[in-house]
Amino acid sequence: MDEKREFSLLVTGKAYDPHIGGIETVMQQTAESMRKYAKVKVLCCRDDRGFTRREKIHGVPVTYAGSCGTVASCPLSFSYFGEFRRKVMLADAVELHLPFPLADLALLLSGYKGRVIVAWHSDVVRQKLLLKLYKPLMKWLLKRADAIIVATENHIESSPYLRPFREKCVVIPYGIQPELYEQRPHMQPLTSQLQNKKAKKILFTGRLVYYKGVDVLLEAFSRIHADAELFLAGDGVLKSELQQRAEELHIAQRVHFLGKPMTPDLRDMFADCDLFVLPSVANSEAFGIVQLEAMVNGKPVINTDLPTGVPLVSLHGKTGLTVPPSDAAALAEAMKQLLNDDDLRCQYGDAAKKRVMQVFALETVMQKTKEILLIHKGANRK
Repeated sequence: MDEKREFSLLVTGKAYDPHIGGIETVMQQTAESMRKYAKVKVLCCRDDRGFTRREKIHGVPVTYAGSCGTVASCPLSFSYFGEFRRKVMLADAVELHLPFPLADLALLLSGYKGRVIVAWHSDVVRQKLLLKLYKPLMKWLLKRADAIIVATENHIESSPYLRPFREKCVVIPYGIQPELYEQRPHMQPLTSQLQNKKAKKILFTGRLVYYKGVDVLLEAFSRIHADAELFLAGDGVLKSELQQRAEELHIAQRVHFLGKPMTPDLRDMFADCDLFVLPSVANSEAFGIVQLEAMVNGKPVINTDLPTGVPLVSLHGKTGLTVPPSDAAALAEAMKQLLNDDDLRCQYGDAAKKRVMQVFALETVMQKTKEILLIHKGANRK
């Protein structure tokens, strides 16, 4: 029997394609890459209310457990537990993408004895009540885990929960497939919407939620009087509030709310922008995989100096600029500097693309992931 038939891997997390997000991207990359070496299944929860459904996404069987809604950003899914137990008992290893308390609890209730790998994306930051209830279970899981994958050293240093388990932590950065961004049709989705055809294009993409810092970005943009327009690609609970804020700042004519574009459209937007801004203000932003999408397109990045992995992706003074979080004045100055200096934008953009190819190419990243995930502990399998 070949290796693919011998080894079974379960990958689980809160959501999966077509949900767009950094964690979901990493889950999908892992599942599709590991198909070459193992029998892979994915378990997640539905984004919306409804019964369990099963699909095959790019050759990977995916189960979307039925959901009754969400509480504190966590799906309310009773069927997840039964689906988890049935699948994990046939698996040689399970990878849990966290934070996702249901997965911790499902593993505890299942009695599974095989190999457990935690992919730690970020701490629980804002849901204080949930964290109080979740913390004992989270500590149990970290103690139970055979390995903990983090994207940067800062994930360990900034987390009081990971530091005691430092010896289990393995640093594997998130990856990107450069070929997906090469030889694309020459589309100009941002240029076509410019009010001023000579304006530079500043792009942000992400959910319109508190920790993304889009309110700070709007405040900073209101201080820029150069020819520039701001494009916000994403949706979220703060959309109406942010639109109202743009009106109050008298910049609504220069700010484009693009909604939630599909992935191919997003790739065209990264190619069409002049610079990318990730103005995150809280540790919920643990890496910012969208930085890689801008960088692989040769675009400079402005990010924030969070104690997470964010400033370790695009480097200050090398591939872009880093400013203090929640500092609209500093963010405005950084944007002005790049908008007014074409040579500097090109210099940072060229360095950004080289950094992606050297450090974050998916093939390299997934080879490291394979070495952690696909260790057979068949003697422990129950």
